[in-house]
Amino acid sequence: MTELPKTFDPAEIEARWYRRWEEEGLFRPERRQAQPWTIVMPPPNVTGSLHIGHALDITLQDVLTRHARLQGKDALWVVGTDHAGIATQMVVERNLESQGLKRVDIGREAFVDHIWEWKAQSGGSITRQLRRLGASCDWSNERFTMDPGFSAAVIKVFVQLYRDGLLYRDKRLVNWDPRFGTAISDLEVETREVQGQFWHLRYPLEDGSGFIHVATTRPETMLADMAVAVHPEDERYRALIGRNVRLPITGRLVPIIADAHADPELGSGAVKITPGHDFNDFEVGKRAGMKPVDMLNMLDAEARAVQTRDGLVPADLVGLDRFDARKRVVERLETEGLVERVEDRAIQLPYGDRSGVAIEPWLTDQWYVDAATLAKPAIEAVRSGDIKVVPKTWEKTWFNWLENIQPWCVSRQLWWGHQIPAWYDEEGNVFVAETEAEARAEAGNRPLRRDSDVLDTWFSSALWPFATLGWPEQTETLRRHYPNDVLISGFDIIFFWDARMAMQGYHFMGKAPWKTLYLHGLVRDSKGQKMSKSKGNTVDPIGLVDRYGADALRFTLAAMESQGRDIKLDEKRVEGYRNFGTKLWNAARFCQANGIGASAALEPPAATLPVNRWIVGETVRTVQALDIAMAELRYDESANVIYHFVWDGFCDWYLELIKPVLAEASPAQDETRAVAGWVLDQILVMLHPFMPFVTEELWNALGDRAYPLILAKWPVPDARALDPEAGPEIDWLIRLINAIRAARSELNVPPAAKLALHVRDASEATGARLDRHGAALRRLARLESVSHDLPEGGAAQVIVDEATFILPLEGVIDIEAERQRLAKAAQAAEKERDSLAARLANPSFVERAKPEAVEKARADHAEKASDADRYRAALARLG
Repeated sequence: MTELPKTFDPAEIEARWYRRWEEEGLFRPERRQAQPWTIVMPPPNVTGSLHIGHALDITLQDVLTRHARLQGKDALWVVGTDHAGIATQMVVERNLESQGLKRVDIGREAFVDHIWEWKAQSGGSITRQLRRLGASCDWSNERFTMDPGFSAAVIKVFVQLYRDGLLYRDKRLVNWDPRFGTAISDLEVETREVQGQFWHLRYPLEDGSGFIHVATTRPETMLADMAVAVHPEDERYRALIGRNVRLPITGRLVPIIADAHADPELGSGAVKITPGHDFNDFEVGKRAGMKPVDMLNMLDAEARAVQTRDGLVPADLVGLDRFDARKRVVERLETEGLVERVEDRAIQLPYGDRSGVAIEPWLTDQWYVDAATLAKPAIEAVRSGDIKVVPKTWEKTWFNWLENIQPWCVSRQLWWGHQIPAWYDEEGNVFVAETEAEARAEAGNRPLRRDSDVLDTWFSSALWPFATLGWPEQTETLRRHYPNDVLISGFDIIFFWDARMAMQGYHFMGKAPWKTLYLHGLVRDSKGQKMSKSKGNTVDPIGLVDRYGADALRFTLAAMESQGRDIKLDEKRVEGYRNFGTKLWNAARFCQANGIGASAALEPPAATLPVNRWIVGETVRTVQALDIAMAELRYDESANVIYHFVWDGFCDWYLELIKPVLAEASPAQDETRAVAGWVLDQILVMLHPFMPFVTEELWNALGDRAYPLILAKWPVPDARALDPEAGPEIDWLIRLINAIRAARSELNVPPAAKLALHVRDASEATGARLDRHGAALRRLARLESVSHDLPEGGAAQVIVDEATFILPLEGVIDIEAERQRLAKAAQAAEKERDSLAARLANPSFVERAKPEAVEKARADHAEKASDADRYRAALARLG
C-alpha cells in the first residue's frame, strides 16, 4: 500500500498515468478470443485544436470504450485525423505568404510537399490535446485520411461508384468561395444577418405597353436574368404569362413564366429568375425547361463580372468586382428611371466560414454522387431498426433529409486532398481509373491530362468505419470489427458525415457501418447561448483541464449529457466535480489510515453487521442501475447513479457509520475492513470510465495489484447479496438522522448544541433499531440522549414511519422569535412564488420573452415554492 499525499494533484497524476497506459499498450490489450467491440472517432481536422464540443464527443466515446474494456471485450477505438482540405491549404498558404510566396509561384507539387512538412511539424496538436483529456484510443494504429492505404481506398470507391453509374460529372449550382476559388459544402457556409437593401425595379414589357415590377437584393445578377416568374394562380399576371420583357441594360428578351415559387403575398408577386446564380432560380429554370448548359453565367471564379454567352453585357461592366458591378447597374437603372424604390432591410447572407467572404451560388462543372440511390438502404436501415438512432426523435430528421436528398457535389478546386482519378483526352472524353496507366490503356494510349480537382473531405471521411480497418483488403481487423458497435456524433453533422457513412457502408460492405447512432447536443454557455468567438463566450477545454483536471471536466460533460438536450456549461459545475474527486481522494486516505486496502476477491466478503450487509446491497443496486443506464446510453443517469452512491452512500454514511467499529480491534473490525475495501474497489471500477485518472491512482495506491485498473473486471451484480432486512434498517437510520439534521437547520439550532430526543408511538421493531443504533444516532444527529419520556415545553417534532420524534428546544432557541421568523420567511417566499406564477400564466410573457428569461422564471418559481413549503413545514414542527 502506497500512502496517498494529503493534497490531490490531478496534473501530476494525469501525465504519469496516461504515459504508462500508452507505453504499455493498455488501450488495446491482446484479446483475440474476446467479443469484439468497436467505435470510430470522428476524425478531427489535422489543423484543429480541441474545442469544448470535441471534449464532449471524446468524453462520451471514452466512457463507452473504457466500459467495454472493463467488461472484458476486445475494445477497439479507432483514432485518426482528417486532412481538412480547405483548412489545411489555408494555413499553409498563409505560412507561405509570410515568406513572400504564393502557391501558384511554387507549383502544385512543391506546395503539397510544404503541406506534408507542415503536418510533420505542427499537425499533432489536436492529438496531444486528446491525450490530455484521457482518450484511450488505439494510437498504435492511428490513421490519417491521406495515408497511402486510406488514399487507395478513396480512389477505389470513386472509380467503383463511377462504374456503377452512381458518380458523374454535371453542370449545377454550387456554393462558391471566391476567396479560395473552390466549391464548398453547406457546413462550410455560415449565414450572417447584414444590413442590405431591397431594390424594386421596373422591367419593360417587350411591346412597350407597360412594366412588370420585381424586387431583388442583388440587382447586378440581372445581367444574367433568363425569366420573370409569377404564380400560376395570381390573377394580376395571368394574361402576361407567355409574354416577354426586355431587360434593362442588356436588352435581352426573357419570358414571363408561371411557377409556384413566386409568392403572391411577397412584394409585387413577380420575381426575376437568374438560374445561374440562385439555387431557387436554378430549380425554377429547370422546371421551365432550361438546361444547365444553357443557363447564363455573369461571374468568374473570383466573382468578377464576365461577358455572358449571348454577348449582351456592356463592355464597361466586364471585369468589375461583383459589388462594383452592383453600384454601376443601379446607377444605370436610376438613370433610365427603372428604380421604383429602395428599402433598407436586414438580409441573410451566406459567408465562407474560413474565408470570411460572401459566397456565390455559381454554375460550374463538378463531380456528383447519385445520393438519392445510395440513400435508399440508409433510409430502410433506420426504418427497420438495423440502425438504432438515439435519441429516437432524430429519426424524423434522418428520413426527411434522405428522402429529399440532392446530388452530392464531391469535387473541390484545391491542391491539397485526394486528386480525382479522372483523365481527359484532347476532345474532352473522360477516363476514370485507379491509375493513369489504366486510364491511358482505356484511351488507346492517347495523351491525357488529369483532372486537377480534389475530392471533398466528407467523401473520404464517409469511408472511415471500414477503410480505417484495412478495406479494400479483407483484413482480420475488418472481419472482426465491422460493423462498428456505436457512433457518437454531434447532431450537426448527421447529414454531412453520419448519413454518408451509412450510404457508403451499405454500398461497399453490404452492412450498416454501426449498430447504434448516438447524437448529442451542443455545448452552450451557462446562459444557454451558442458559443462563438465573436461573442467571446467560448470555453477552452484544456484551460479547464489545467484548472480542475481532466477527470472533473469529463464527469461534468457526462453528467450534463441528457439525450436530446444541449448542455449549458457552467464552470462552477466543473469545480464541483473536482471537489467530488477530492472527496473520493480523502475517503481513500481515511480508508488507508484505518487499515482498509485493496480487496482480495471479486465476490463481496461475508458480512454480519447490518451496516456492512447494507453497503454490500447498495453496491449491488448501484451496479444494477449503472448497467441499465449504460446499456441505454443514459450518460447523465449513469453519472448521477455513481455520484450519489460515492458521495452519499459511501463517503457521508457508510464511512461515518463504521468509525466506531474501526476504532476497536475485534472480529467486526476485520469484517468491516474487508467489506469497505471491497466496496471501494467496486467504486473505482464503476467510476473509472468517467474519471480514469484519479481512480487508477487510488486503485494502485490501495495495495499491490495484479493488473492496473484499466484492465480490471466490471462488477457483476449478484442479487443474492441484497439483504431484505439490513437495507431497510440502515435506510431508516439515515432517514431519521437526516430529518433531525433538517429540523435543527431550519430552526436555527446552534450546531454545537446537543439535544435530547424523545420517542412517541414507536413500534417494537423501531425500539429495537434505536437500541442497536443508538450510539450512531447520538453521534451523527448530535444528541445527548434518546428516551421514551414525553417532554414539556416548546419542542420540534419529526415523524419517521409510525413514530414521532420530539426535540425539546426550551432554552436552546427563542421559540416565539423563531416562529415569527419562519412565518415571515414563508409569507415572503409565498408572495414571490405567486408573483412568478402569475407571470408564467401570462401568455404574452411566455410567448414574447426570451427563452432563457422564461426558463429562469420557471426555475425561480420552483425555488420559491420549495422555500415556502420548507418554512411552513418548519413551523408545523414547532406545533
